[in-house]
Amino acid sequence: MRIALVVHGRFHGFDLAKALIDRGHEVSVLTNYPAMVAPRFGLPKDSVRSFVWHGVLDRAAMAAAGRLPRVYSEQRLHELFGRWAAKELCRRPFDVVHSWSGVSLELLSTPDLAATPVLLMRGSAHIRAQDRLLGDEEGRAGVPLDRPSEWMIGREESEYARADRIVVLSTFARRTFVEEGCDPARVSVLPLGVDVEAFRATPAASDARAVRMLGRGVLRVLYVGALSFQKGLLDLLRAAELLRGDPVEVTLVGPRMAESEALLAMAGGNVRVLPKRPQAELPDAYAAADLFVFPTIQDGFGMVLTQAKAAGLPIITTDNCAGSDLVTDGQDGWIVPIRDPQALADRLRWCTTHRPAVARMARAVETEYQPRGWNGVARDFEAIAAEAIEAPRCRVAGHGGAPGASRAETHINGR
Repeated sequence: MRIALVVHGRFHGFDLAKALIDRGHEVSVLTNYPAMVAPRFGLPKDSVRSFVWHGVLDRAAMAAAGRLPRVYSEQRLHELFGRWAAKELCRRPFDVVHSWSGVSLELLSTPDLAATPVLLMRGSAHIRAQDRLLGDEEGRAGVPLDRPSEWMIGREESEYARADRIVVLSTFARRTFVEEGCDPARVSVLPLGVDVEAFRATPAASDARAVRMLGRGVLRVLYVGALSFQKGLLDLLRAAELLRGDPVEVTLVGPRMAESEALLAMAGGNVRVLPKRPQAELPDAYAAADLFVFPTIQDGFGMVLTQAKAAGLPIITTDNCAGSDLVTDGQDGWIVPIRDPQALADRLRWCTTHRPAVARMARAVETEYQPRGWNGVARDFEAIAAEAIEAPRCRVAGHGGAPGASRAETHINGR
């Protein structure tokens, strides 16, 4: 197939593109990453079409945050990238376009592309569900959080209505689309993969973990990701507070967000906060841990879950991500409710008093879990694309973007 991936950044687009190329497809990646960096991610330079100036402007807008109205820069940048992508796609034919939400409205509204099926990638929950969850968390935390603007909500809903298929990354994300009234037949789940060999625990690391687990030392609990309220940081630190006096140490690895600085400053002595690490260094962090915890409030997937599981770690997470897709409760980890630090603390305390059971679970994860590589993701993408190519076109005609039209458009596609 001739496949175009339209992604304003990198996300998992580069990994998927490489796997599709390896499977013999002709892939073009339209991005704001410089083409010269493509070989670093295993992509041929000529497979990348780059709108470098968009990347420069995007970084400048982030640096100027607070000095420009957010919606002004957001609208201008998304529309700019969308217009560029639409123009580039018209230069040659493609069998299918896989485009990230937020930058797809222009290509979805271009008459010359109406015959090309578009698979819209939404990396999070439905944008209205995401906004509600973050709004509730904002009220609970008492600090402003980074939530979708009304302009972006309207734009994405217009994209949902116009796309031939919406692709999400987890059962949770798909459920939010169905609950918002989208036709279930139009929403496909494409779980992400992991570089299996990069994260698989070495025999030495596995043996060292078993010795720690069966001893009487401190239980090493690891979290990797942005240190934000969206990821459940409030619950994780409250759980750590409840566990003071228990043999538990929680290590947080990730970028500190301004919203959480005050909370992190109050963390107890059983919490270590480490800066974000390059991905190449993350396997060492997983190898040094006994359990992985990810109490997220809202995630479309949670790539760190696949990394932790490939590393042989039992996982404690919520259902508001790919938790239920990757974790079988009681077998290779546990699912806890969102916003329940007591449940999280109780489970961690149970692990400290049932170390042989947790050690056996870790061994089972290492020996029985078959991590999903990117080849499997590419294979599943092929099936979704083939189905979209064979299906009748249902594209909403005309150029759009007015938020007020989005809900009416969605009725056309299945509400």
